[in-house]
Amino acid sequence: MGTEDDIPLIQTIGLLSNQFGPPAAHALERLPGHPESLLWLAERVSGWGRVYVVEALCRLEDPGARPWLLRRSIDGDFLNGYCAGKVAVVARLYEALSEFEGDSEVLDHAGRLLHVMTFCEGMGQTLEHYPHAAVVLEAHVRQLGLLAPTIERFVVAAMLAKYLTAAAPDNLGNNTTPRQAILAAYLSLLDREDWCELARDGIAAQDNRLQWLADSGPPRLHLRAFAGRDAPTEE
Repeated sequence: MGTEDDIPLIQTIGLLSNQFGPPAAHALERLPGHPESLLWLAERVSGWGRVYVVEALCRLEDPGARPWLLRRSIDGDFLNGYCAGKVAVVARLYEALSEFEGDSEVLDHAGRLLHVMTFCEGMGQTLEHYPHAAVVLEAHVRQLGLLAPTIERFVVAAMLAKYLTAAAPDNLGNNTTPRQAILAAYLSLLDREDWCELARDGIAAQDNRLQWLADSGPPRLHLRAFAGRDAPTEE
């Protein structure tokens, strides 16, 4: 059993993220000094190591870890699917968007969380089974409309709209707001001229995220920003 004096060594070993990140996370979780020692490691690991550190922080449910969970826990790795739902629940995402309204960092991170939860079936809690999905989506799209568009915001909004297009009417947690109304809000945002202009400029600059979205993304949305592009041919 380690002691508090072992924390720096455990953290160093944990930097070998995929191999030793998981046992380091478990060891730090059991020692004094958390969540600070876990947060230090969380900032420096990726892959499976990050999954285990984030899960350890979620299990602690320490208020000191909540700001980091709301801003930095999702780093874009596919493995985020294993912990995104836990973060949404433990960090009280449904409260955070009101509590931190106007905080673009929290809002953008919330968008990443929601996007991951649309495709993490079999890995972690999905948006379909998240009780506060409708509340969070409604707050997310409303607050996005108050910010200037970015490529990431456009892509996340389009992917969430795609999910809502395919989702059954009752696939939004407690469904306090009709799915169709939330979908309409995302589509209205994506149809705004400043958002369309941002997307067109990104396509012209050969941004690979927007090129993928235009060529292989959600065709049923008929996004005005991509009007006139040749549809991908089918073999």
